[in-house]
Amino acid sequence: MGKDYLRWSKVPYAGEMNPPTDPVTPLAGSWPLAFLKRDEGGNFADPKGRRLRLPITHPNRIDFDRELLIVKDTLKNLTPKQKKIGIYYGTGAPTKQWTPVIDRLIDTYGVAPTEAARILASVHDAINDTLIVVWELKYGWDVARPNQYDPTMKTLICTPRFPTYPSGHAAISGCAQVVLNYFFPREAKKLQKIANDDANSRLYAGVHFPIDNSEGLRLGRSIGNVIVNQLKSERNSDSEYIDHPYRDNLNADILPDNYKQYIPYDFPESCTSPIIKREKRNNTRNHIKPLLFL
Repeated sequence: MGKDYLRWSKVPYAGEMNPPTDPVTPLAGSWPLAFLKRDEGGNFADPKGRRLRLPITHPNRIDFDRELLIVKDTLKNLTPKQKKIGIYYGTGAPTKQWTPVIDRLIDTYGVAPTEAARILASVHDAINDTLIVVWELKYGWDVARPNQYDPTMKTLICTPRFPTYPSGHAAISGCAQVVLNYFFPREAKKLQKIANDDANSRLYAGVHFPIDNSEGLRLGRSIGNVIVNQLKSERNSDSEYIDHPYRDNLNADILPDNYKQYIPYDFPESCTSPIIKREKRNNTRNHIKPLLFL
């Protein structure tokens, strides 16, 4: 293996004196799965019980010092658009931005009630399974965040209180993209943009290394493909396939409007590590506060 790396549980965040003692849901990697399974050895398996070979690079093979240079250079040269993307996707849980996308697709394509429930359940169950996999990897590998590598770092948003690798935002975005591509194949280009922007937003925010995001996307898309293969195989009582993907292109309005929140909410201001000061706005739809997740 290659170079060793700093451990999240052993190093203080920038602006703090002690390593973190408030891990968020550290046992989530053991929670029940919806589509995926565990084999007798406790390894993640596909819906048929076959062990999954997770496509992700071991952190010992990553040069996090070099990754840190990219994070610092990115923060130093953020464009106004990148700042908006970083704040938009970093506000609230990552499902906050994906759930309105699903709803708009359902509305645009006139999806029947039962089919709508299946689509919502399929995407969110896929996200559930993806985050369980991610959380096992995060706490198993225990990789430190960028602002633990550089105690002088100021980030665009608050750094989450759990290990960095891989990115949860990136992984669930890759998975959601693939599952929604299955139901709405003609919307694939826009769904890919949303997934890529969501993943890149973590770099713009300074809370993830670029490898966290690229590997997270790859992992999430792989899990999404496993779940789509299961959905494709499912049939009703007449042995007919349940799903009939929407082949028309109705050009659903799913891209964010100037990165304004679909569902505004004033999150409480709380951040123990230093962040880059930014101007507060009075417009509720644009007013984004720095309590952020994943």
